Amino acid sequence: MLTKKQLDLLEYIQKRMAKDGVPPSFDEMKEALDLRSKSGIHRLITALEERGFIRRLPHRARALEIVKLPDALQAKGFKPTVIEGDKPAPRPAPAGAMDIATDATTLPVMGRIAAGVPIEAISEIANHVAVPGQMLGSGGEHYALEVKGDSMIDAGINDGDIVVIREQETANNGEIVVALVEGHEATLKRYHRKGGMIALEAANPAYETRMLPDDSVAVQGRLVGLIRTY
Repeated sequence: MLTKKQLDLLEYIQKRMAKDGVPPSFDEMKEALDLRSKSGIHRLITALEERGFIRRLPHRARALEIVKLPDALQAKGFKPTVIEGDKPAPRPAPAGAMDIATDATTLPVMGRIAAGVPIEAISEIANHVAVPGQMLGSGGEHYALEVKGDSMIDAGINDGDIVVIREQETANNGEIVVALVEGHEATLKRYHRKGGMIALEAANPAYETRMLPDDSVAVQGRLVGLIRTY
């Protein structure tokens, strides 16, 4: 079931396409729905994708496809179409994102991790969270962190989400990791090794990729799951 805002967004897109033959921009969507920022549109688009109403097109930059419709819009004669927007081509959603199951393990939440500018390294337990056993896989120690910031939003990681991290000191290119920078700053970023340098890459075009010497970056763990509260 869609919220009123999600339904309003789908209907607005359909009306603009029917009237102008071109899709609305994210700024126009924001104004039409009376939202304060485009991040609200990003969240609505993500929610619609998670519910199977739209699909992001990986081979067409800033494109979305509406793949199914709620009965309320079908009754109005709405037909699926491809829309162009201001959304960058997305990266895959974090592996393991799911609802909390009854078969859960309690993990410590080690404070907040910056999905943006790095923050001071986290070492104290803030609280605990129940995590589905399936999310943890086989073996290894795990912990959880609360996300602060929006630099990983195009990877499906929003401000306020809880990320589940498997402790490890190595990572493959393209994996999302907790990186310790120069021994005292922790950040959540996509990891790439390029020669003797490490690229910590955001999933938001508003943030630049940080290039750092490999001896100044220590991997503290790899993202294995995500928990979101609506």
